[in-house]
Amino acid sequence: MSIASVVDYGVGNLFSMTNALRKTGLIVEVVKDPGKIEPTDAIILPGVGNFGAAADKLRVFKEPILKEIENGTPILGSCLGMQLLFEESEESSGEGLRLLGGWVRRFTGNLKVPHMGWNMIRALRDSPLLEDIPDNTYFYFVHSFYPFPADPRVVLAVTEYGVEFTSIVEKDQVYGTQFHPEKSGQAGATLLHNFSRIIRR
Repeated sequence: MSIASVVDYGVGNLFSMTNALRKTGLIVEVVKDPGKIEPTDAIILPGVGNFGAAADKLRVFKEPILKEIENGTPILGSCLGMQLLFEESEESSGEGLRLLGGWVRRFTGNLKVPHMGWNMIRALRDSPLLEDIPDNTYFYFVHSFYPFPADPRVVLAVTEYGVEFTSIVEKDQVYGTQFHPEKSGQAGATLLHNFSRIIRR
């Protein structure tokens, strides 16, 4: 059976994510020690809160995470975890994992922030991650910032909230969702199941 390592770097309750992953049949290990990330079949990077504070706490995990990615291990970041796949954020200073080029922007204008609740995604291309998930499927969002990739080719799906923003990214074995799949009902369960199938290939 495949092992998914959920990185516990002190920014968020991991209970919902670990439970949702276990329902896909994965063996889930919550990793608090950077030296125990490897070997693994996948890395899960959840997160809520401030980009800079999270980046600071994630720093000790950066080297082992990047080593695993270089070896072909898939990674899935959700919400703040997705934003940390990028370089930096308008929210605060701090460096992300830089697995994807680009930065994280704040919603502007008269929009109510955080963007909180159910909203639809629209896929820009096919992907095993979105198998059996049609366009206009609803997922659960809670965020005030969104990623702006330097390379538009990494954008897998977009969502409308005042602007069209990136809600899913995919580049090689790097995946990210701006929404919380573990809080998104059956749609989220399907996405995590698809990720588990990607891991097993």
